[in-house]
Parts: sequence; C-alpha cells; structure tokens
Amino acid sequence: MLAHGAVLRSKFFPPEQVEAMARDYRSAGLEPVDVAVMAFAEKIALHAYKVTPDDIAALRRHGLSDTDVLDVALTAAARCFFSKLLDAIGAEPDAEYLDLEDGLRRTLTVGRPFGP
Repeated sequence: MLAHGAVLRSKFFPPEQVEAMARDYRSAGLEPVDVAVMAFAEKIALHAYKVTPDDIAALRRHGLSDTDVLDVALTAAARCFFSKLLDAIGAEPDAEYLDLEDGLRRTLTVGRPFGP
C-alpha cells in the first residue's frame, strides 16, 4: 500500500484523495471505470473463487478488453502473493515512505506499524 500509494500521491492525485481511496475507493471521487477495476481487484484479492462471468462483463461495459481484464487479474494476484511474501519474511518499508504526510502514511500502512 505504501509503495503504490506513494506513486499515486506523487504522480496522479493529491494526498487527501489517495487517503480517501485507501479508506473507501467507492466514495473517493474516482471515475466509474476506476471504481469498477478496483472492485474487481478487491474481489480477486479477497474471494477470487467468487469471480463470475458477470464481473468480467461489467468491466467490458466500462470499455476494458479481455487483455485489460487479464492484466487486472494478474496484477491483483501478483500483488497478493508479493504482500504475503513480504509479511512472511518480516520486510519493512523503505525509510523514504516516512516522508509521506503522517495521515496518509498511517492510512496506507497495513499490518505492522511503520513510522514515528
């Protein structure tokens, strides 16, 4: 969360919106297609076995191709794997993330506490 949130913060969104996205992306002022992609990724991360053809059709209605849908699925699955690996070996975030705004850093920190 810290790494991806920091990129979103530095390149695309103000810190308040990144924080809102982390708290509840559905009400963070995002485009409908972005909300749909995030909902699909969340479903994969939490309950991949519940993904249905209707979920994929919903993304197609937002203009995503089958390749786009696969990219989202692969990215969500890889991110889950990598997060579990980092947790398992006790990896800590890089110190550069201490430069994020305190509220944003706290919101983006999942698992072990990080920061002052």
